[in-house]
Amino acid sequence: MSLIRPFRALRPAPGRAAEVLAPPYDVLSSEEARGRAAGKPWSFLHISKPEIDLPADIDPYSDAVYAKAAENLARMVAEGVSVRDAAPAYYVYRLTREGRTQTGLAAVASIADYLTNRIRKHELTTPVKEDDRVRQIEAINAQTGPVMMAYGDAPAVDAALAAAAAEPAEVDVTWSDGVRHQMRPITDPGAIEALTRAVDALPALYIADGHHRSAAAARVAAARGDSPDSAQYFLSVLFPAREMTILGYHRVIADLNGRDADGLVAALAKDFTVERTDGPVTPESAGVFGMFLAGRWYRLTIRPDLVPAGDPVGRLPITLLTRHVIEPLFGIIDQRKDKRIDFVGGGRGLQELARRVNSGEMAVAFALYPTQMSDLMAVADAGQIMPPKSTWFEPKLADGLVSHVLD
Repeated sequence: MSLIRPFRALRPAPGRAAEVLAPPYDVLSSEEARGRAAGKPWSFLHISKPEIDLPADIDPYSDAVYAKAAENLARMVAEGVSVRDAAPAYYVYRLTREGRTQTGLAAVASIADYLTNRIRKHELTTPVKEDDRVRQIEAINAQTGPVMMAYGDAPAVDAALAAAAAEPAEVDVTWSDGVRHQMRPITDPGAIEALTRAVDALPALYIADGHHRSAAAARVAAARGDSPDSAQYFLSVLFPAREMTILGYHRVIADLNGRDADGLVAALAKDFTVERTDGPVTPESAGVFGMFLAGRWYRLTIRPDLVPAGDPVGRLPITLLTRHVIEPLFGIIDQRKDKRIDFVGGGRGLQELARRVNSGEMAVAFALYPTQMSDLMAVADAGQIMPPKSTWFEPKLADGLVSHVLD
């Protein structure tokens, strides 16, 4: 069983991609998805967020929601908006954001290698979200959200992708956020075989974004056994790690845990140098944080002796903030469950942190330096797990561009 293999993608019919492509299911709320899909009957949000076609008060995990996803996908296929390729292929997928390009390979990846940790993880999953993806896959008999993965130095893979990307793209769509999505199939048998061999020679692949989707695919595969064979692989897009971009994943906290603003600043001074600034603070290294508190921005610089250089998890920005601020000063032990803390992806900008504090919804915000790809890979290689919400990748992959049907 090879690490990856080609597949017969379900994808937009020629000329229909702009109508179909949608953001990933997990970056939009149901309300935001309703707004994005308004007047767009073929938006893939009708499959990935099917509650938008049902009453607003419906439970998004109800049976009716998954049934609606199956109904909507069947209608999209029946109307010829999405069509299945006749033969297995790889697909070169190029993303361009703010002048920066990353070129990846859409393929299906081996669940057997996922289970033996050759495809490496760095995050825990939550049962509710994992169950949701299992039910989605079972309802529509397909995987529709690609898992974003990274690979290390691999000149042979890079060269093959560059050659494929040099050909005209079949899909070329630029979203309102300025991100350009381009794709074309790789159908030449020699090129397919060369890519399969080149990727198979890699020691590991690294899940960057999509831990719930890959875990759900593994559960579906286990439930189905060896049949169908297609269920033993999961939909993925592989990018060279050096081309990928991670933005900071910031924190906002609802109260000061019994302190006032001056008390918090004084408590922070034990482990940090605390400086008031004239404007927003964009951290320039792992030990530097921005803080917005009581209408003011501060720069926090942790004491160097508190950074464990040899510990791939301990040296992460979010670990430093957790161990020296979030847990001891706010009493927040489980960030996945505590309702006092929330997460703001770097794509929303530092102004979103200030807005949420100024609105009175939150009491304080912390801006973090982005986790680096080298750190992510080091954590995964060590078999360790990052704290929740450690990475925010930009740009995001599109839903609806390629789907993996479980024959």
